[in-house]
Amino acid sequence: MPPSVVDDFQAYCQTMNIPNILTLMRLLLIPVIVVVIYLPFHWTNFASAAIFMFASITDWFDGYLARRLNQTTPFGAFLDPVADKLMIAVTLATLIEQCNSPWLTIPALIIIGREITISALREWMAEIGKRTSIAVNFIGKMKTTMQMVSITLLLWAPDFTESPVGVSGIVLLYVASLLTLWSMVVYVQAAWPELKPFDVE
Repeated sequence: MPPSVVDDFQAYCQTMNIPNILTLMRLLLIPVIVVVIYLPFHWTNFASAAIFMFASITDWFDGYLARRLNQTTPFGAFLDPVADKLMIAVTLATLIEQCNSPWLTIPALIIIGREITISALREWMAEIGKRTSIAVNFIGKMKTTMQMVSITLLLWAPDFTESPVGVSGIVLLYVASLLTLWSMVVYVQAAWPELKPFDVE
């Protein structure tokens, strides 16, 4: 076997540590959540909520293990936010279709739109070597936590006007959308020196 192939295989094995395996598992659970939501059984709401909650817990756990075991990798740093945003966006899109209510659609679209905007901003900042200027902060972490809790509750009770669980979910989704906008403002302010077209003296 050529040395380059061996080196590539060894590098691949090094990236496949426990945190990155958990992140990949979260990606693979996205279609599972969608399929379970549409299954014609009485237990699908609870099952989809449970799977989403498990996937959300892996988001916290993979970051903790990466730091604890000193297993942070560029691959993991790239894949972790991608998995989070895909899971949230796909699940929210499914809830929009399932619930068909403007009360859910508006905050859900705010969240999805923000994630797309900030992802594009981060990619552009990385291109110019300024990615650390918009690193994840406490507000961003709170936003993600609130999103995942609210989505879990709404998966459990998608008819959110008919149960305390659903009402709690929609209220927390609005809180999450406000935190989403707040964190976006913070990130844009941090990136603004690189975004403004010229300096005014």
